[in-house]
Formats: sequence, C-alpha cells, structure tokens
Amino acid sequence: MWPNGFLNITTRGASSEPRVYLTFDDGPDPRFTPPLLDLLAEYEIRASFFVLGEACKAYPKHIRQLAEGGHDIGIHSYTHDHPWRLSAAEARAELQRCYHTLADITGSPPTLFRPAYGRFRPATLQEAKALQLTTVLWNRSVVDWGRWGTLAGISRRLNAVKPGDIVLMHDARPDANRPENSQIALREFLRSDKATRLSFSGLSQLIKKPS
Repeated sequence: MWPNGFLNITTRGASSEPRVYLTFDDGPDPRFTPPLLDLLAEYEIRASFFVLGEACKAYPKHIRQLAEGGHDIGIHSYTHDHPWRLSAAEARAELQRCYHTLADITGSPPTLFRPAYGRFRPATLQEAKALQLTTVLWNRSVVDWGRWGTLAGISRRLNAVKPGDIVLMHDARPDANRPENSQIALREFLRSDKATRLSFSGLSQLIKKPS
C-alpha cells in the first residue's frame, strides 16, 4: 500500500495553453549535451534535464553550462539502477547522493525528481518528499532508444506533440539510446510550422516548490 499523500506526481501540463515541456534524461554526456544546448539556445528554448549523479561528478562543467543556460536541472538517480532491484535503503541513497552531488556543483538545491525508468516505490517517494522534491514523469515519449529509436520514428512522435505535453527525450546513454537521432529530429521539428505555434518552457514554469 502506498503511504497517504505520496502519489502526488506530475505527468503533464495544461492543454489550454500552447506550451510544451521538453525534458532530457540520463546526462550530462560530453558528446551529446553540448550540441543539444547549442540547439536549444539557437531557438531560445528553456528545457528540463534530469541528470545522473555519477555523470554530474564526471562532467561538472556541463552541469554548470545547463545552469548558465537557464535550464531546470533535476535528479534522475545516481547510477540509473532500477529502483525495484534496490533495497529501500539503497533507493533512498540513490536520491541523496544525486541530490548532494548536484547541489554541490550548482550551489542550489534541486527541486525536481524523475525516478530512473519512471519506476518508483514508497521509500523513493518518501525520500523525495523529505528532500522537498517534486516528482515529475511524462505523458509523451519520443522513444529514442533501442530498435524504435530511428530518425523517422522519433520525428513522427515529435510531430504528434500537443499543448501541455511533457516530452521525454535523452541526451546520454548512447549504448541504449540514440541521442544523435533525437537531436536531428528535434532540429527538424523546431523548424516546423507546428513548433512555431508552440512555446517551450522548463518545468519550473509548471510546478511550484512543495511546501
């Protein structure tokens, strides 16, 4: 049974406004994050990045670039281990280590959390609440991984984006995903007439810090 009050999870924005929330998981990655930041800057877009603690520790320069670009930076996990394979104590430690690693680099405590694989357990949500994190999933994935991560497939799913969507993409893990295809498809989408009728925001514009 889930503890009372712990299933307050954001999955999408309001469809009444032409606003879309681009989110990127699993970074930073020195091969894919910098060109993605250049692309977002070109279109003056603020996005949200859910980062891995071990990648933050390895590439703090790119975390600082995210912050300097005005992007929201949230916790994904420390190692990307599947939460269901961890003990409750290990699951809590994943959040704590990522939280403090990220805070040490940026100088500010993070406020957003997306669990690895989009999976969670009571201990995870309890720890997120203790750290005053808002848990955010997504309602539209471009599926930029595995055999489905083709340029044509990603482009088709991006073109289906609707107002209020929280869109899941990746800027790392090239062993499992295809960030290069994501960025090619994203550039094509941002050039489209449909994209010009939308506005793009970081999730901080959608979510207020929990009290």
